[in-house]
Amino acid sequence: MRTSKFNNAEMLYLLWETKPEIVEHVLPPPLEPIDTPLVLAFIANYPTHSFGLGYYEAALILRCQYNGVVGNYFLAMPLTDDRATFAGREVFGFPKKIANVYLERNEDEVYGYSERLGTKNIEARVKLTGKFNDQEGIKIFLRKILPKKGKNTVNYLFKHFPAPNKEGFDYNPWLIEQETKLNIDSWELGEAEVTLNSTVHDPWAEIEIVKLYGAVYIKSNNEMFPGKKVAEVHPDEFLPYSYVKWDWH
Repeated sequence: MRTSKFNNAEMLYLLWETKPEIVEHVLPPPLEPIDTPLVLAFIANYPTHSFGLGYYEAALILRCQYNGVVGNYFLAMPLTDDRATFAGREVFGFPKKIANVYLERNEDEVYGYSERLGTKNIEARVKLTGKFNDQEGIKIFLRKILPKKGKNTVNYLFKHFPAPNKEGFDYNPWLIEQETKLNIDSWELGEAEVTLNSTVHDPWAEIEIVKLYGAVYIKSNNEMFPGKKVAEVHPDEFLPYSYVKWDWH
């Protein structure tokens, strides 16, 4: 049970570049930006896994670094299963929220979205043409996104809970480092159309698409390993970044 396994996963990754000032605005310290303001999103179908029935999930991710180790910081993670929501939020700190998430492939076309509060925060249409919208993105995906051989994807989360008296946090927020291994069976490149929309509780469109590189459709068997606490964060400094997990009003 320490390692969660996701068999026959179907994942649509979307890669774009945003503005450096946007990353600077929403990335909590002690995480730091990398040299290029890269954004990664995915829409996934997990048909079978080690802790329950299958579900769909999406994510909005900033590429960042901590102590020189590059990884993913999650701004949002909507999904369709309550058990996976509890496990991800309470154990690791993933900002999971129940939503309507959809992914379907029809021959060489893939369509997916995540919808909350009547708004499709992300909607993607992809043609698996074997190339990206911008061919530069292939090098970026291989060099800066896909883990090197023998390495895992590094994820950075903040684990925190509001105090029951609604004054601050239960404890100083923790920065958590967690790794996931993607055992990839196949992957295909595609040209994408991506639309972002915001609500007051899910401001996806703030992560502006300046340059859309493309999409990768992956079939894999994923292994999610236990995480570890790597730092404590001052509660006053973290407070402005703490609102991505909940709908506050």
